[in-house]
Amino acid sequence: MSIHQGPIRVLVVDDSALARRAIQDALAFDAGIEVVGLAADAYQAREQILALEPDVITLDLQMPLMDGLTFLRILQEHHPVPVVVVSALTPAGSKMAMAALEAGAVDVIQKPDGSRSAAQMARRLSTQIRAAARSRRDVVLTALAPQPVAWTTPPDSRRVILIGASTGGVEALRFLLPQLPAGLPPIVVVQHIPANFSRVMAEHIDRLAPCEVREAVDGDLLRPGLCLVAPGDFHVALQRQGRQYHVKLSQSPPVNHCRPSVDVLFRSGAEQAGAQAVAVLLTGMGSDGARGMQLLRAAGARTIAEAEESCVVFGMPQAAIKAGAVERVVPLPKMPEAILDALRQEPPP
Repeated sequence: MSIHQGPIRVLVVDDSALARRAIQDALAFDAGIEVVGLAADAYQAREQILALEPDVITLDLQMPLMDGLTFLRILQEHHPVPVVVVSALTPAGSKMAMAALEAGAVDVIQKPDGSRSAAQMARRLSTQIRAAARSRRDVVLTALAPQPVAWTTPPDSRRVILIGASTGGVEALRFLLPQLPAGLPPIVVVQHIPANFSRVMAEHIDRLAPCEVREAVDGDLLRPGLCLVAPGDFHVALQRQGRQYHVKLSQSPPVNHCRPSVDVLFRSGAEQAGAQAVAVLLTGMGSDGARGMQLLRAAGARTIAEAEESCVVFGMPQAAIKAGAVERVVPLPKMPEAILDALRQEPPP
């Protein structure tokens, strides 16, 4: 990727002239971003990439001549450029979006529809393009990851693991959760993600991980060996019932411009679990989760943040570190063992 002074240079690739215009208009409100080219298919995109050297590409997945996923794979192999996928996330489209993240896309956002305004899409797209321009894609995780030791301690029914992530988080979760041994205390995940995509992500990770991973349903009881993922466009919070927890979903207003919000989960964790919680903050842009992690640490919880060296975007972990909310900072390959170490530490009675 070329380094430019001034605005982030963006190439928009979409076979729909209407969609290209909508994306261009959406980005016109951000003085720090400049659309330098428009392409209707992968072949036009190839020529414009060579001629314009964009900093970031927005890419539709369903295109003629060559589909966006095939183009993305070729691009990442021969001419890597940060890519934000902009797609209609139908059930089929959501599976393609998951494949796009595996192929190297920085993030996926949903095209405007009846439930999402153009203004919401513009804000989200602008944020993700800025994150993509600052992203790192040079971290090889599997080669560095130690195999965590088997978990043999019977889990305390009050213990719970809370994880928050944003940009780059899908791949981080796809690495982290399969590295954790079976039988751990319950896990609740907030990943900033479009509606309809969270279920596909959970189903994909479920096939890789030793624990059960699925999208959360309002009222779900937490149990050892279960990982619940917040549905896109829904906050998730812990509620306690005796020595057990269940989750409460809501569509209350966004927090930190996010729904789901990591802060909503972490705040509830501080209130309901306190020192029984282990909280993890992974890669992401912005500061969501920092205040909630402060409350968790004040309540005696173990708090861990991903180190800059493995983050796609260091924003969220950095904000929590600067706030004094983080007890331990580790790169993603060492995160599984850090979580197990935190669970081995006895919380107060």
